[in-house]
Amino acid sequence: MLYLGDKELRAIGFHWRELLDVIGEAVRMIDRGEYAQPLKPYLRYGNPANRMIAMPAYIGGGIHAAGIKWIASFPGNLAGSLPRAHSVTVLNDADTGKPSAILNTATVSAVRTAAVSGLMLLRWLASRPPESRKLRIGIIGWGPIGRIHFEMCRWLFGKQIDHIYLTDIRGIDWQDGFAEDAKIPATVTDDWRDWYPQCNVVITCTAGSDRYIDTPPAPGTLLLDVSLRDYRLEAIRAIRNIVVDDWTEVCRENTDIELLHREAGLHKEDVMTLGDVSCRDALAGIAAGESLLFCPMGMAVFDVSVAHWYAQQGKKFGIGTWLD
Repeated sequence: MLYLGDKELRAIGFHWRELLDVIGEAVRMIDRGEYAQPLKPYLRYGNPANRMIAMPAYIGGGIHAAGIKWIASFPGNLAGSLPRAHSVTVLNDADTGKPSAILNTATVSAVRTAAVSGLMLLRWLASRPPESRKLRIGIIGWGPIGRIHFEMCRWLFGKQIDHIYLTDIRGIDWQDGFAEDAKIPATVTDDWRDWYPQCNVVITCTAGSDRYIDTPPAPGTLLLDVSLRDYRLEAIRAIRNIVVDDWTEVCRENTDIELLHREAGLHKEDVMTLGDVSCRDALAGIAAGESLLFCPMGMAVFDVSVAHWYAQQGKKFGIGTWLD
């Protein structure tokens, strides 16, 4: 089988338009029921903040791939200068079950996460009137997920970005190469409150478990709630337009969706899915002044689809190592 590590994935590159097409195809297959995805189990022991998650899935259509992602998230690693997440994805031949590729890198998760956010942002932007399509983006968290969202935004939406604001409680070092050729006005602040009212897109990419955002967003803001546990109830209670990737997955594990379900009576029939947004243009009826909350738990189908794309690219360009 083909082996791809982080170096190989980066050699293949982050081709965001192709990756959004992959996610879009996966959304269509989910909407048609051409997929299989058991509810992912969480393995915990010792420190309850740590978790390992098994994410098996099959996706049909033009992708036709099966596999499993096994991801460990240990937030305490950050204090020891270790990555928070470690991940291995195994792909199987969808017709025979034979293992066909292994991707030993958490980059699969990061790429999947940013590509799903990119699809949501693209659909949201298309639903807005032309005079409201300039982006003022705020990103909270400058770990791997925050950085790859910055990259995705600048490559896909660079011409529409007025400004990007960045905040991380550990500080942000611009010498890491992300800003050198960005050609996008960017401001680093110590406090998200400095820019929160000015932004129409807010992306939370934190690793903490304590909710801290206690202020409702400016009217017409898109909240990409990537880290899922950032908003206190008073900040999101009034938002009526909510999108999830999968209700059963996301309404658990103390997510902001579970908070709304438990404390504000939110139910499955009250939210939209990515299928509604991508396949039925569900955002078309949302007024420009109405905010939108997107809470993606992270679907195994998307991880398998992205891993399959990278495996295909590896085979096409001779990148990776073949294992006997």
